[in-house]
Amino acid sequence: MALLRDLITLYIWVLIITALLSWLPTTGHQGTLATVKGVLARLTEPVLRPLRAVLPRPSVGGVGIDLSVLVAVVALEIIRVVI
Repeated sequence: MALLRDLITLYIWVLIITALLSWLPTTGHQGTLATVKGVLARLTEPVLRPLRAVLPRPSVGGVGIDLSVLVAVVALEIIRVVI
């Protein structure tokens, strides 16, 4: 069970890093940052895509806020604590 808790913790950090990196602009599909963002997107999209389909996107100042990362982190943290 400790391994599973550690993997969930690692995935939570991957989600957080992905969210933080989404604020940084990339130029094209080349470069280290673009590569890192692409790898992290492939790791997180299977979890975030279904959440985005269900969750509404609240608008603040005309900009939609993606709450899927927050919901995923909270859900994973609850699962980690229960295990």
